[in-house]
Formats: sequence, structure tokens, C-alpha cells
Amino acid sequence: MAVDAVPAARRLAPRLSARAVNHDRDGSFPVDDFADLRDAGLFGLMVPRALGGAEAGFAQYTSVAYELARGNGATALVFNMHASVTGALGAVTEEVAESLGVPDEALAARDRMLAQAAAGSWYGVAMSERGAGSRLSRLTTSYEPVDGGYHIKGAKTFCSGAGHADAYLVAARSAADQSVVSQFLVPATVDGLRVEPTWDSLGMRATASHDLHLDVVVPEGTLLGGVEGLALVVAQLMPHWLIASYAAVYVGVAQAAIDAAVEHANARGISGLPAVRARIGRADAAVAAARLAVAEAARRVDEEPGETETNRWVWRAKLLAGTTAAEVAASMLEAAGTSATRRGHPLERLYRDARCGSLHPATSDVCADWLGIAALGGDPDRDGTAPRW
Repeated sequence: MAVDAVPAARRLAPRLSARAVNHDRDGSFPVDDFADLRDAGLFGLMVPRALGGAEAGFAQYTSVAYELARGNGATALVFNMHASVTGALGAVTEEVAESLGVPDEALAARDRMLAQAAAGSWYGVAMSERGAGSRLSRLTTSYEPVDGGYHIKGAKTFCSGAGHADAYLVAARSAADQSVVSQFLVPATVDGLRVEPTWDSLGMRATASHDLHLDVVVPEGTLLGGVEGLALVVAQLMPHWLIASYAAVYVGVAQAAIDAAVEHANARGISGLPAVRARIGRADAAVAAARLAVAEAARRVDEEPGETETNRWVWRAKLLAGTTAAEVAASMLEAAGTSATRRGHPLERLYRDARCGSLHPATSDVCADWLGIAALGGDPDRDGTAPRW
């Protein structure tokens, strides 16, 4: 693992940026970017030192994601999925494991997964489904025990890195009890796993977020935590990995839009126009504010995970990052003028990438509703019209 993860990410960003235009145009996966991330040791960012990783906290992750996103938001977004898996696994301390009833053999399996990540393996997330989104309580993918393991059957969508990850974190509901939702780390090489190339999107085109079809049998050790039904519990204990981890990526995309607008304005000789300066100035302030919100959420996650005020900052960070990215990128495109709307111009790509921030779960509307219920004195995880998870 690179000793200084944030400087390592900062050094990689220009390289990611140089490749981004071709991957965006073709909708191709940035394989070379992930080779660079592996060589820099970043796959072990969230892995405990005892297992070969850097044992980073959530705050350090957000700083790394921000720097990577200034290079290529799509690469940073896929890296976020891997960090979410390893970060959640690494956060299961002995005390948490005991409280959840995690058996010793499951902890040993967890350690193997984390050690493999530190050694260069990376993981995707297969949670969302057509018609259900990312709500765990509405999934149709099911599993049932079989001799020596579990049979998982279903289909996932928006699986970033599909066809390239070494394993996928798959969420599924028990066929015997629909209220029980569990997660499995399914190896990419298992028989019965098929990638359907469906990803051809407005933005984040290089994430290879294709559909994943599963009709697989996996060993017992792939059940995360070794206990069925932990998925909903972990979602409530660690909402930052499902919500605020995206926030750092989109703040980085927003900053990249400012960087591209400044370069364009200077090259075109329009930096002296008051309207252009004013737009860049407002964007600078907006991105700085959103970055501070992400930093505050991350600080609280590291110091007081799961606390009520911590979780409010988690939802605030996601809301502010998503809306800020879209508004800043649109303003920077308008400041630059029509020439920046041509395919291949960085601002054209960043505009489309930034627009995805409000749509990633939790969407900006869901975030605002959650925060509104909390401000009104309700329970935002239970008082909404639809289940959060």
C-alpha cells in the first residue's frame, strides 16, 4: 500500500484525465486506470494494516476519491464501490462482530477477503435491481441453503465494473423468509454468473455498469458475516458507505469542471469578462462549501459513527454534493460557451458526469425528504412513505 494515499491519488489524476475522453466516447472500461490503482496499492486503502492495507478512515477515503474524481469521475465511482465493500468489512471490529453474532470462521473469511484486496483484488457491488432500485427490502434476487453453501438466483443492474471485478458483493433475500436480506461476495469466476452489456448512458459512461445475471452456487464462506440477515443491519449501522461515499466523487467532478472552465477561459481569452469571472467565483464558493460538508460528515463518521447527528451530516453531504455538481458543471459550460459543448471537450463530458450525482442513491429528492423528516422531529428511517432500505 502506498504510504501516502492522497498524494498517490493526486499524482494519478492527470493520467486518468488524459484517458477519460476516449473511454467516455467508446463507453469502454478504463482498464489501465485500475492497473494504476493496483500498482499504487489503493485497493488496500480500507484494509487493516495487519492484513497488508493502509487502515484508512472514512475521511482519508473521501480525500482519495476527490482526487481521483478530478481525473476521471467514472474511475473514482467504480473505486468507490470497492472501497465501500472493503471499508464496511474493515469496520467490523471484534466488538461489532460480537454484538452481531458473527462466528469466528466468518471473521477468518472476512480477513481473507480483505487480504486479497490488499494484494490487488478488487470488488464490485451488485445491489440494484430493475423496479427496486437499491432498496434492499424490495429485492427479488433470492438465495437458499444447499449442501456446502448457497444457491443464488436473480438479476442485478447498474453493477459498476461488471466483467472486470474479481468478485461482486451480491445482496439477496432468503427464499424461506422474505424479511431476511443477506450479502455474499461472489467470485467472478463462478459458474452461472453472466454479464449482459446494457450500459450506454448519458454520463459516467466508462463505469461498465452492466447487468449481472446469477444462477450460482457459492460456498458457505462467501456469506458476509457468516450470519443471514445482516445486510439491513449493516446498512443502518454504516449508512455512509451507501450514501456519502458517492459525495466525495461528485465534489471532485465539480472541481474538475471548474479546472476545465478556467483552462478554457484562459485559452480563449475570455477570462477578463465579468460574467465569466462571476460564474467561476460562485462555482469556487459552492464547491468549497460542498467539500467542507463532505469533510464534516467524514470527520463525524470516523469519530462518532452511527450517531444521530453524524447520520444527518451523511445525508447532507450527499444532497449538497449531487446538487452542487450538477449546478456547477452547467454554469461552467455556460461560462465557456458553445465551443465547450462539442464532443471531446472536457466540460461536455463533465457536464454529463456531474448530472448523475443527484440520481445516485440516495437521490437528492430522497436525501431532502430524509432531512426534512429529521428537521420536523420525525424518524427519517421509518416515517417516509417508502422504505429507505
